[in-house]
Amino acid sequence: MAVWTLGINHHTAPLDLRGRFAFALDQVAPALQGLRAALGAQSRPVETALLSTCNRTEIYCAAEQAVTEHTLGWLAARGGISVQQLQPHAYLYQGDGAARHAFRVASGLDSMVLGEAQILGQMKNAVRAAEGAGALGSTLNQLFQRSFAVAKEVRSSTDIGAHSISMAAAAVRLAGQLFEDLAQIRVLFVGAGEMVELCATHFAARTPRQMVVANRTMERGEKLAGRFDASVMRLADLPEHLHEFDAVISCTASQLPIIGLGAIERALKKRRHRPIFMVDLAVPRDIEPEVKELPDVYLYTVDDLAGVVQTGQAQREAAVAQAEAIIDVGVQGFMHWMDLRKGGEAAGAVVPLIQQLHAQTDDWRAQEIARAKKLLAKGQDVDSVLEALSRGLTQKILHGALAELRAGDAEARSQAAQTVSRLFLRSSRQRSGL
Repeated sequence: MAVWTLGINHHTAPLDLRGRFAFALDQVAPALQGLRAALGAQSRPVETALLSTCNRTEIYCAAEQAVTEHTLGWLAARGGISVQQLQPHAYLYQGDGAARHAFRVASGLDSMVLGEAQILGQMKNAVRAAEGAGALGSTLNQLFQRSFAVAKEVRSSTDIGAHSISMAAAAVRLAGQLFEDLAQIRVLFVGAGEMVELCATHFAARTPRQMVVANRTMERGEKLAGRFDASVMRLADLPEHLHEFDAVISCTASQLPIIGLGAIERALKKRRHRPIFMVDLAVPRDIEPEVKELPDVYLYTVDDLAGVVQTGQAQREAAVAQAEAIIDVGVQGFMHWMDLRKGGEAAGAVVPLIQQLHAQTDDWRAQEIARAKKLLAKGQDVDSVLEALSRGLTQKILHGALAELRAGDAEARSQAAQTVSRLFLRSSRQRSGL
């Protein structure tokens, strides 16, 4: 099986171009079906997954052979532009490069906010959507499950996210630079998704004078507003109330702007040109870009926040190096798994055996840990408990090998000795070549 990833992100494509390729969650399943149909004519079977966030749109594929040109053509057509227009902004990774990219994305190393955790949840949503669409096979499933495991290890073993500043925190920081006291402002949140919830959480900590949630679905808006003791309004009522707010934070799944230049101009007149702070976190945009030219409006997009969220970047350089090392091991593991699958029938026998070995050693480990916990609970010395734990594991691991060395005739024992020597007495140089 060949594995490849094609996409655009905040490093390679401007905001308005990314907006052309944004997929709402309910669009993912039909999009995957269309992609599989387009690629299936060239290579079968085809596994696909689609990750779409405000910072990236990425296609993950696995098939008997890579059909990257057709993947690029399909994505360009979905965005309504030519391949020639898209190609300079797109990136392509294959094989171990695709695995490394997936692991880096899941770990937050490729995010605008280095080490941010939100992307991991977004990747898990993408996997669930692909599963629901019947587009996820064993190869991509293995890739993503290993991505999640690597991300978990990176977050637990390094300080990659210790100094991160989220988009929501950055929005509050910028608002604090404009308004002397955030406790005196009125804040409007447009939308009721995860990003708006994060922003509301950060603003609520500064106890603003008023918080209001505007959403198309009143029930969902009321649910979010209830968490922060905020009010709720219908999205259709937004234009006539816009002038009442000092800060507007918007992030919806609308494919077209919902706050236009005219509405802002009318609001400014009613406010007698008191400034409005606006943050548009949506891709595509929720607020018409021309609004930024108005003298009394301070409008920021996701890309405008990039400089703010880089604060503390230097402090994470060591953590990034640690994370990359963890990812290297993860990539090697995934590629080894891929190599086993290439072995056909032999791989079919080896993979279950490996699974059984992992299950057996996990069972032994669990037994010894449980025994050690009981001894510690009884007040036994920690060093003696650790000694007993290590001795118990060693005995369990060596029991089968020692039994083989003692059993059978001389020829069987000789073969067993060679096998045991090869498995347990490898030199450090041999181990490093695994």
